[in-house]
Amino acid sequence: MPVYPWLYRTFIHRTDPEAAHHLALAAIAVAGRIAPVRGLMRATIGHLDPAPAPAAGLPHIGTRVLPGRLGLAAGMDKDADAVLGMAALGFAFVEVGTVTPRPQPGNDRPRLWRLMDADGLRNRMGFNNRGVGDMVDNLRELRSTRAGRAVVVGANIGKNKTTPEEDAAEDYRVCARAVAPWVDFVVVNVSSPNTPGLRDLQAVDHLRPVLQAARRGCEEGVVRRIPLFVKIAPDLGDAEILEVVALTRELGVEGVVATNTTIDHDLGEGGVSGRPLNPRALEVVRLVSRHLGEEQTLIGTGGIASAEDAMRMIEAGADLVEAFTAFVFEGATWPGRVNRALAGH
Repeated sequence: MPVYPWLYRTFIHRTDPEAAHHLALAAIAVAGRIAPVRGLMRATIGHLDPAPAPAAGLPHIGTRVLPGRLGLAAGMDKDADAVLGMAALGFAFVEVGTVTPRPQPGNDRPRLWRLMDADGLRNRMGFNNRGVGDMVDNLRELRSTRAGRAVVVGANIGKNKTTPEEDAAEDYRVCARAVAPWVDFVVVNVSSPNTPGLRDLQAVDHLRPVLQAARRGCEEGVVRRIPLFVKIAPDLGDAEILEVVALTRELGVEGVVATNTTIDHDLGEGGVSGRPLNPRALEVVRLVSRHLGEEQTLIGTGGIASAEDAMRMIEAGADLVEAFTAFVFEGATWPGRVNRALAGH
């Protein structure tokens, strides 16, 4: 067993999971800001070839060609603190957030648990973040450098807990407008189980105005077209999923992220990610891929723990894949290793 996974399963898992998360994220952020350290990380751990000029068949989001198919899922870097460090570790793109219009502390602690026997996590974080203004400050600073402009970054946007359902669309418009000048794609998150009533927005009658508002926000923020995605829950029924997919085609939404965490467990409050989610995530990806338009992009996420898992997700129909939990369990060398194994597929 490699050193980090052994350390994680022997010692690190005994620490407070949220404290460990913040410590690791801070270290990656600092390393990413120091050019020589970042270069060493990229050369030894990440080691992704630079993305070539746009060409048919290469992985891409919108007009941005990617150096690999595996990206970082939302939830790890909520405020865009560590984008350069994550890219240097080998992630081909980085999805930051979820961000809300106003700062939000999230739910009371404890709210994050390791599922050591299942290679999973359970969280009830509740969109804790410093608000979209803080994220924009970080993204503006990121894009002021050549290295920062080279990274493909997406922003995952949500609504504040205190915003009533009838005003939810405006929260998404505000966030989309704020981040659009600084990101390469926007993901509408209506599928987290940790904000009361949020998943109700996946019903097409509620989702339509949310997606329309997010599109308006993107168009208000920039002249260029920003690819818009919607992230769906694995706990939707197949018929509900097909209704969402049909809506994305009707509205010209560029793609779908499948899936968020699952509440199909008996462990307590919150959503589960990691290996327990993988079978259903694969089912959802297969279903969505059969009904998306050819021009749309499907990002598959949920329980990808190895290059083989990533390939199964791609074979199920995903154009790109994302991970979070395996990065926690396997460590800094994992994303580059997986992306190198996926090269050419």
